[in-house]
Amino acid sequence: MAHAIAKDAETRMQKAVESTRSELAKIRTGKASPSLLDSVRVNYYGSSVPLKQVASINTPEARLITVQPFDKGQIAEIEKAILKADLGLNPQNDGQAIRIPIPPLNEERRQDLVRLCHKLSEEGRIAIRNVRRDINDHLRKEKKDGKISEDEEKKLEKEIQKLTDAQISQIDDILKRKEAEIMEV
Repeated sequence: MAHAIAKDAETRMQKAVESTRSELAKIRTGKASPSLLDSVRVNYYGSSVPLKQVASINTPEARLITVQPFDKGQIAEIEKAILKADLGLNPQNDGQAIRIPIPPLNEERRQDLVRLCHKLSEEGRIAIRNVRRDINDHLRKEKKDGKISEDEEKKLEKEIQKLTDAQISQIDDILKRKEAEIMEV
């Protein structure tokens, strides 16, 4: 029983950490990364599909992404989809592939991105604290119903707090790395 509660808390907190990690990965730094195009969806013969299903995405240089369509007839659709995704990128179509130069970030934009990273990280921390609160409420209810002793409740609360601290620390580490990546010139 107690083990199941701790395992549930850990699973839910891990999801919050992963969600935060993936949100931060979407934030554009000055470097080219295929993950910048993860949100791009292409109209492929009437269906909206992720870009990576209709083209190969590479980063041959630190500031360049190339998109090589599997079907050359789709190149205009892919270019349109990248522009429509509003990522602040300017794709260049040469008839065979699409080249996307990644412009360097100016200082003001870097500061804005760092603020956004802090906001997303705080949302992750709040999600983790909400899990802790739910679990602690559950433990109090279990104790009140006589299913667990007061000692067990205290022990589990301590365990959940340790788990909370560890997960929040993970988010802080992810944030620190992302911040360093953004501020790197």
